Amino acid sequence: MASVFLYHVVGDLTVGKPELVEFLETETVEAAIRAIGESMEGGIPVWRKRSHKSGVMGVENAEMRQQRFVGILNSLDLVAFLARKECLEDQEKAMRTLVSDVVVRNGSLLKEVDPATRLIDALEMMKQGVRRLLVPKSVVWKGMSKRFSILYNGKWLKNLESSSTNSATNSINRPSASSTTATTSIHGKFCCLSREDVIRFLIGCLGALAPLPLSSISSLGAINPNYYSIQASNPAIEAIQKLPEDPSAVAVVEPISDGRYKILGEISACKLWKCDYLAAAWALANLSAGQFVMGVEDNVTSRSSLLLLPDDVVINPAAAATAGDNYSAVNGTTMRPKKFSSRSIGFVSTTPNSPSFGVGRSMYRGRSAPLTCKVTSSLAAVMAQMLSHRATHVWVTDAENDDVLVGVVGYADILAAVTRQPAATVPDTNNVVLRE
Repeated sequence: MASVFLYHVVGDLTVGKPELVEFLETETVEAAIRAIGESMEGGIPVWRKRSHKSGVMGVENAEMRQQRFVGILNSLDLVAFLARKECLEDQEKAMRTLVSDVVVRNGSLLKEVDPATRLIDALEMMKQGVRRLLVPKSVVWKGMSKRFSILYNGKWLKNLESSSTNSATNSINRPSASSTTATTSIHGKFCCLSREDVIRFLIGCLGALAPLPLSSISSLGAINPNYYSIQASNPAIEAIQKLPEDPSAVAVVEPISDGRYKILGEISACKLWKCDYLAAAWALANLSAGQFVMGVEDNVTSRSSLLLLPDDVVINPAAAATAGDNYSAVNGTTMRPKKFSSRSIGFVSTTPNSPSFGVGRSMYRGRSAPLTCKVTSSLAAVMAQMLSHRATHVWVTDAENDDVLVGVVGYADILAAVTRQPAATVPDTNNVVLRE
């Protein structure tokens, strides 16, 4: 176990973190789109409104705050909601929908911790599924410290003026910010730590993690072969029939020889982070998965009377059957024809012409191109990729063939790898199990 996990506490990672501004479940989808676009993590924690009569003397304790937490809302959740038939029929009404009707309720994704919690304990929580740590804002550390931490050689160092044998013993086992000799917290002020914050901190401590950072992700067992996927020819809407949880991403693939798959793109929260949500929702409901990730050029004359799409775009039959009624007239009112382009959801095309599906694929990748690495890539390289691209995951391809998909590496896999002993069994990446 690297000493950095023992000598540092959660409070070391909160320096410079902004104060948490709660996003309430009574807000609208439109407000959520703005909040996610302005967030630094691609997802926002959602809360119930605080009761003014809660707690003793109106003071809210940790348990009450935990109960008010609803879940984490991301861009894929919103696009999936807006792609519903009733939302496409009345987009204005859909945008006014309360977030409480959209967010997936999961109170286990956030946990309140003390600033004095050891980093290793925080990592264990995140390995078990916690995605956000709610940490009280503190203004000063009281006590001796080694560099940024008040932990030295695995022990909690008490202020000499007020320490005692019993209190020192208790603080080693469970340091508490409520202790006046540990920290001074700002009442009612919190910040939120994400797994990205932890990875960003760890990449600054690569030397202390040696030899793990230079080891391959394959040798560390960090590759997860159980990823979600959808074939490019299938309707894109099938990708959200069961939204993946972690990472929130679905690979768009096409089969190649020997039962293996080639990755073309992905439908994920991080790719949809700052897109045009309404355009993406329409495309998700009407295009194939391959067309969705590669984009459809918008400068080709359309001959479609109902849906203004390029000639080479074939809408999936099920969606087209309902689109005829939904888009020509809804409640007696003719709707504006929709047109999906690569630019409308942030996908950039580099050519003026629009070749048919399956031709000139590289011309349409742009921002929709999946972030990939090889099975032989080092852990440090993958961590750097995730941070530089603000991604929650990296798709892993075969060492000999860049297109053959073998798995995915996410935050949880990284955290498990850095806390694992260096001598790990190399997993068999040839037997890949796909889940759709």
